[in-house]
Amino acid sequence: MSYYEKAKNVYDMMAQGKLLEAFDKYYDKDVIMIESTGEIRKGKDANRKFQADFMGTVKEFHGAGIKSLTSNEKEGVTMVESWMDLTFKDGKRSMMEEVAVQRWKGDQIANERFYYNAAM
Repeated sequence: MSYYEKAKNVYDMMAQGKLLEAFDKYYDKDVIMIESTGEIRKGKDANRKFQADFMGTVKEFHGAGIKSLTSNEKEGVTMVESWMDLTFKDGKRSMMEEVAVQRWKGDQIANERFYYNAAM
């Protein structure tokens, strides 16, 4: 399976509301994730907890998808422009959009950096 196909599968799973399942399947045990704010989280456990805590703030999941996706198969890098439509437990609905740059090690993401408007 190409890196392009793997990245697409991650976001297809997310669109089905399977964010944590996608994380468990596609993220390396030593993954480093970097937020647009510059916050760095290291390790699968810390990053999974962050994802689970985020999902715990969600009241309704209205959908998610890919706007654009590209890959550099030789270097093992994918870039995904995506969206997610959520209503949080505080009642606020948000259309979240971001770009993720993913660096793969074999079948798993070893490094992921996000670009989004942190003021949203």
